[in-house]
Amino acid sequence: TFTIGVILPYLIEDFFAGAISGIEKVANENKYNVLIGQSNDDVEREKAIVTAMKNQRVDGIIVSLSKHTKNLDHFNMLEKYQIPIVFFDRVPGSSDFNKVAFDMPHGTHQAITYLMEKGHRRIGIINGPKEMKSSKERTDTYMEVLQKKRLKIDLSLVAYCDLTKEGTAEAMDTLLSLKQPPTAILAINDYVALDAIQYCKSRKLKNNKDIFFVSYANLPITNYLESPPMASLEQFPEKQGITAAEILMELIHAGKDNQPEPKNILIRGELVEHKR
Repeated sequence: TFTIGVILPYLIEDFFAGAISGIEKVANENKYNVLIGQSNDDVEREKAIVTAMKNQRVDGIIVSLSKHTKNLDHFNMLEKYQIPIVFFDRVPGSSDFNKVAFDMPHGTHQAITYLMEKGHRRIGIINGPKEMKSSKERTDTYMEVLQKKRLKIDLSLVAYCDLTKEGTAEAMDTLLSLKQPPTAILAINDYVALDAIQYCKSRKLKNNKDIFFVSYANLPITNYLESPPMASLEQFPEKQGITAAEILMELIHAGKDNQPEPKNILIRGELVEHKR
């Protein structure tokens, strides 16, 4: 049908808009149309979109998983319809799938080391839900860096949230209520960091003075803020989209009897300081 499907958590997010731009660039070069669906981080909605795209007879699908997706049966069933899949950004842990993702361990190592070089020793983390692969990678790298620096590991400094404003407020309340609260916090993305900064403002805490934030994504909006996170990790969404689409085109053109070994591509980020 010369159509590929793309399933994303939210179209409104700048990160996913950048990824779509990359995907469409490759699709257009190969004379393919792009059919887009957003799961709104709802597993049942994600399943319904997969079924709809299968019924539309798309030639392949690119997916960023909902934050609650644990069971991948609705993707595994596409194999019998010979519809290849490439996951990006939010990807499954299994090496059986083609996937493109930000190199979370490398980026987290950069961020934690950066904060330590700025003199911070009590560094908190606001993770996403525990079931997200990136949350575990972030926590594991955090512990690894502290261990190498011979600093005490205190997992009460790691909070989890559902990525909503309310969830972020709860995570911040947990961290700031500690007997020894963090002086700096690594947030799962810029949206969570900005919600956390607003929460601190309501508590009369000054960003980049009383408490410091580093986050992931480096959204364009941070360049226009009076009080952005101290630094953000650029995750190159367009590059992730381009790479995922190129792999999908390769799978489609290879045919069902000549499928290559699954690829696991990690995109290294870049720490960007926000001077204010």
